[in-house]
Amino acid sequence: MAEAPSKAPAKPEAKPTTRVVSPLSSLRREIERLFDDFDIGAWRRPAGGMFDVEPFWRGELTFGKAPAVDIAEHDKDYEVAAELPGMEEKDIDVKFADGVLTIKGEKKEEKEEKKKDYYLSERRFGSFQRSFQVPDGVEADKIEASFKNGVLTVVLPKSAEAQKREKKIEIKKG
Repeated sequence: MAEAPSKAPAKPEAKPTTRVVSPLSSLRREIERLFDDFDIGAWRRPAGGMFDVEPFWRGELTFGKAPAVDIAEHDKDYEVAAELPGMEEKDIDVKFADGVLTIKGEKKEEKEEKKKDYYLSERRFGSFQRSFQVPDGVEADKIEASFKNGVLTVVLPKSAEAQKREKKIEIKKG
């Protein structure tokens, strides 16, 4: 006689777990990573202070808030040139204290136009502050600043001692 087939208990097949990743969540993570990598803390500081001081050789990047600055070292002085288009001398303040050079400025612009069929009123304003730690050996009482064609130039003369500090090192053949 033929035996009846026995039925073994069947287990449902385990379905592989898949995680659906939304393109928007991926974009969000990437944007969050970008802001984590970028120092946005400077945007949140309304007033300048001790923690706004930059090394003399490196400028801070803040979108549209801080002017572009070039720093050059010459034999007898350091030169800081800041691009300040559309500003006037009266809107700029340059100070040197405790080895820190600070450049501050504020721009206010108001435009009002009245015509027969329209009225236009615009106001734009903004301020910035950049501070730089200056190397030792600058003669503070001889610092000069000039402003021409939207460029502020600050010259920080080196003391005689600071000018002599540099020593040329001879390279020997090995």
